[in-house]
Amino acid sequence: MHGPHGFGPESADGSAGRGGPWGRGGPPWAGGARIGGPARMRLLEALAAASHPLSVGEIADAVGVDQPRASRLVQQSVELGLVRREADPDDARRTRVALTDAGTRLVRGFRGERREAIDAALAAFTDAERAELARLLTKLADSWPGA
Repeated sequence: MHGPHGFGPESADGSAGRGGPWGRGGPPWAGGARIGGPARMRLLEALAAASHPLSVGEIADAVGVDQPRASRLVQQSVELGLVRREADPDDARRTRVALTDAGTRLVRGFRGERREAIDAALAAFTDAERAELARLLTKLADSWPGA
């Protein structure tokens, strides 16, 4: 059985087995870092998209997991050197989570890889087909529940 991205089975901690399609070392742009599963990728994407460091609760909402799961994802990401905890300037009892330089590089890498894959997939489309796809995706996004 393959995980949601076809990269092999996903383990209980949300990480893809054996490093996904790149083997144990991870993708070339990861510098040998293990990315993990889709939930960790969503965590990194959420932090990259945010204008400020996020609380664990905000991460849970953005990633679509409960708070204990978000806390475990943050801890694993800290251990991998992808994120860091910092004191919340408004409440010293709370912490916020931000990407490290390594986490930022990793996000840029998988964004670039996705962009290359999309470009390759769209290469066979005519300009009219690309415009129609953009129109339909916009319609889908506008109709999405909660949008």
